[in-house]
Amino acid sequence: MTNVIARHDGVVTHGISFPARPDGRRSTTEVGREVVADALRAVDPAGALGVEQETAWRSGYVVHFRRLVEAGLTTPEAWVQIARDGLDAVHRRMVVADDGDGGAGRDTAAADRPLGWLLDAAPTRVLHTEEVRGDGAAITELVVPYRGRDLRGDALRDQLADWVVRGVMEPSAAEAVADVAAHPEWLRAEGHTVVVLGAGAEMGPLAPLLRWGATVAAVDLPREAVWERVRATATRAAGRLLVPVDDAGATGADLLAEVPEVATWAEGLDGRLVLGNYLYADGATHVRVTVAADVLGARLLRTRPDTALAFLATPTDVFAVPRAAVVASTDAYVERGRIAKVVGRPLRWVSRGRLLHRAYPPAADPGIGDSLVPVQGPSYALAKRIQRWRATTALADGGLVSFHVAPSTRTRSVLKNRALAAAFAGAHRFGVEVFEPATANTLMAALLVRDLARPPTPRAHPWQDEAAAAVHGGLWRAAYEPRSALGLAAVLGYGSARG
Repeated sequence: MTNVIARHDGVVTHGISFPARPDGRRSTTEVGREVVADALRAVDPAGALGVEQETAWRSGYVVHFRRLVEAGLTTPEAWVQIARDGLDAVHRRMVVADDGDGGAGRDTAAADRPLGWLLDAAPTRVLHTEEVRGDGAAITELVVPYRGRDLRGDALRDQLADWVVRGVMEPSAAEAVADVAAHPEWLRAEGHTVVVLGAGAEMGPLAPLLRWGATVAAVDLPREAVWERVRATATRAAGRLLVPVDDAGATGADLLAEVPEVATWAEGLDGRLVLGNYLYADGATHVRVTVAADVLGARLLRTRPDTALAFLATPTDVFAVPRAAVVASTDAYVERGRIAKVVGRPLRWVSRGRLLHRAYPPAADPGIGDSLVPVQGPSYALAKRIQRWRATTALADGGLVSFHVAPSTRTRSVLKNRALAAAFAGAHRFGVEVFEPATANTLMAALLVRDLARPPTPRAHPWQDEAAAAVHGGLWRAAYEPRSALGLAAVLGYGSARG
């Protein structure tokens, strides 16, 4: 395959893509709806039927993604079944697209290969390893940058306690980070090679891991600016950076079209592999790169069965949340200030209950923390759900999985969306803290190395595995259901976001 790019119905079609219809168009909506329906079918037939009858998927998808969580709460087996069926539906539908131009009279669908073809496909170019060793001194204690300060020791413990009191993170997250601070030898992730997919991503762990002296294998697109930044980060740090280069000296790989190349390269790396998915792309491409990472993981697990998987979940999704979070949210709603109560009543009346309503029924156990943001779209929701499904099935199959909810963060990819940027700027008025990238990626890297040092034991129900050590920024414990406050947060934050 080459990297010639063709478009059908707005979807780039080189490498992994959505299946082509007879007219050559590739529909993201059809695939998303079919995957969610198939995921629900065995456990919740009525829910599957509701998905199939949804006529406004791009706006109505939020109800059905919530249903995926609610249906799985009945039993642990139901939760895992939904995950397995969802992944199977994805792998049956997604394809390896032909790179042609899709011109008139050309059977595009016939030219596509099934996704499973990639599991055994041979690479078309060989990637070698360039090693970059930094000349910096390894940081041998956990230091978290936060609002212009470097938090360590007592200052870090005090900040963790403050985040817990304000409901910014779950107590289990503070305990896990404190555990890393007490065991600085974990920071190097000794014996592991962390394969960072999306090495240039602001939320990825590449920079903190290299500062701590770990070994990181970086994968990103062959873009000079990205690799200049990644190499510069490694040069200043103390870790060991492994970079894929070909015979011509070109750096990087396009995972959409080069799963076999990246898999063959990674299989030859030393240490226990940790495959971390930190990839992001706009729209439908996010689903495609997520599927590419999933196929890569499947290949690596066949040849390197002890490979660990790592994911960061978005807090703007639907999660089952602990009873303690429900109680904290209910208390915050009951105890909200007089002005909030006075203003809230007419807003709820005018909006017919859509604005500023409580997040959970007071007796919920667990609660359903619904923080889906419709503006992010169904492709974003599906991409993140695929990652959750893989984490669930891998853990159920006895694998080592590091999965944590990460906080909303002021990354470039998020702030370019004006509505989200404004909502982030006003979020603090509703008890939600939005993090800077350096703080967020350090905290999440700390949780990763802890999981590698002390692999988590599966809990009674998989929803509890997802909720463990969550750093949700306050969305789970805020007084209001997040979507009912999002618009007001955006209005209140518009001025500062614009500035």
